[in-house]
Amino acid sequence: MSVGSGTGGTGAGRPVTHDVAGDRHSARSAATGGAAATLDLAELPVIVTHDDPQHGVSAYAARIAATVEARTGRHLALDVADLLDVAEPHDGPEAGSATPVDPYLLDPELLTTTALPPVVGGTPADPAPVDVVVPRAHLQFTDRLWGPSPAAAADVVEHLADGTALTVTLHDLPQPSDGERNLRRRGEAYARVVAVARGVVVNSEHERALLRETIGFEGPVEVIPLPVDPHPLPAGRPEPDGDVAVVGFFYPGKGHAEVVAAVAGLAAGRPAAEAGRVGDDATRPVADVTGVVALGRASPGHEGELRQLVDEAAALGVPFGATGYLDDATLLDRARRASVPVAAHQHVSASGSIATWVAAGRRPLVPDTRYSREMATLRPGTLTLYPEGGLATAIAAALADPASTWLDEDAVTRPGLDEVADAYAALWTDGVRW
Repeated sequence: MSVGSGTGGTGAGRPVTHDVAGDRHSARSAATGGAAATLDLAELPVIVTHDDPQHGVSAYAARIAATVEARTGRHLALDVADLLDVAEPHDGPEAGSATPVDPYLLDPELLTTTALPPVVGGTPADPAPVDVVVPRAHLQFTDRLWGPSPAAAADVVEHLADGTALTVTLHDLPQPSDGERNLRRRGEAYARVVAVARGVVVNSEHERALLRETIGFEGPVEVIPLPVDPHPLPAGRPEPDGDVAVVGFFYPGKGHAEVVAAVAGLAAGRPAAEAGRVGDDATRPVADVTGVVALGRASPGHEGELRQLVDEAAALGVPFGATGYLDDATLLDRARRASVPVAAHQHVSASGSIATWVAAGRRPLVPDTRYSREMATLRPGTLTLYPEGGLATAIAAALADPASTWLDEDAVTRPGLDEVADAYAALWTDGVRW
């Protein structure tokens, strides 16, 4: 998945529920009720998080953890650094003497390898260092988050699997657009990850197909879509800011260059843009000219390419720049003020950027692909698909009809975060052979 800067809350303030919602399919389907499925709470894994609120996959892991916690009453989130510390071998009892501990009963800061004494005959023995075992964990995996290279990321997961039963959600799946070398390297890494996982989750049927097509994985795969939780709409729609906007990290292939070219190709003339910059980013300088803006910052290592595209856009007479990182409230405001919302990535496998637009009440322009057709079917009335080569026409139509860029009242946005959290909890309790 390509996840942009997230919006929306975690759901952590919701009351704990234990209503029966039927079988796992009912929990996955979203849709009808949002009540938590019947759960054997002892079966839930810890949910591994990363301390990086600006990374979409990291933020998503934290949101899932908080929502499952709220709906089950269990403390589940565990920072990856703590899990790696727990899994490391330490001096102590001989192999086989480790004492499994229910991680849900511990404060995360107590998850150390010397936290508890062994128990003999039901009473504490003399204090001695022992290994605390986290028996089950769920990882949100993209190779770029878990290591400096695909192979290194797979090394970490294999190391964790030596001592902990793992389920994984895969993001940013390898695909031919990675190029021959990266497809091979990333494909090998993802194959290693699914080989050690007790359960595999992806965010779309498109990704399930990619998993089969790119690495030949034929095992069970659960599809749990990315959630959309719409924000309450304002009383009136804000005045459009004149920008065609793309949400999330800037990097080549995300669609920014295609949007710039499309805007440059519109029939209306425009004066040359002044490329004013703030730091490594640039801001749109001319208010009365249709421009392009990246609502986010450059992905690490791509700052130079961002500056290059700013200059290329200026030469075409298109104001273009990036805002830098935006907090949730600012991102929501900018998403609602954009004249035209676009998610133009041609090779996305699951898109947090689309979810961000829809949560803001917008109906983004999206290229017609296998994935986007799936999402348009899942959430009718939330996307405007355009054919290959049709982006400029779609932008012109959106500028002429601003209402078409907003969701209609009958648009379907489910599943939301509660339903997705329920689907995960149901999977862990009756869909995984731990």
